[in-house]
Amino acid sequence: MKTIVFLFVMVSLGMRVNAQDLVYKPINPAFGGDTFNYQWLLSSADSQNKFKEENDLYKPQTALERFRDNLNNQLLNYISRSLFQQQYGDGTTTGTGTGTGTGTGSGGLQQGTFVFGSLSVEIYPSNLGVVVNILDITTGEETQVIIPGN
Repeated sequence: MKTIVFLFVMVSLGMRVNAQDLVYKPINPAFGGDTFNYQWLLSSADSQNKFKEENDLYKPQTALERFRDNLNNQLLNYISRSLFQQQYGDGTTTGTGTGTGTGTGSGGLQQGTFVFGSLSVEIYPSNLGVVVNILDITTGEETQVIIPGN
């Protein structure tokens, strides 16, 4: 048994052992790799990319869309102006006699449901005051304005 171990040690010492240094060389040029790898890495990443970017992020409005938006803005301005005049008056005196004061306003808003393009406007009185519900039919956005009564 001793002879077998001795022979094994002698044979293994007699063999010449070769080794080399392990050297890491990066591939990506951003981390110190060869600059000629850049185009290959970019084309490889582009081919694996499943998300494609749209070039037209800003799309200008058509004349019809601008007209619709302008009409909606004018409607909302008219409603807010009418609500303000109905609640706080238009700054003129009403009735006969002398003196100054604010009037009750023109009362341009009428009770009911109205559709203006893509906006549906519902106006009704409640115990809280005048309630105005504004619904954008295309997007589903809804706004409720409550004007408290005197």
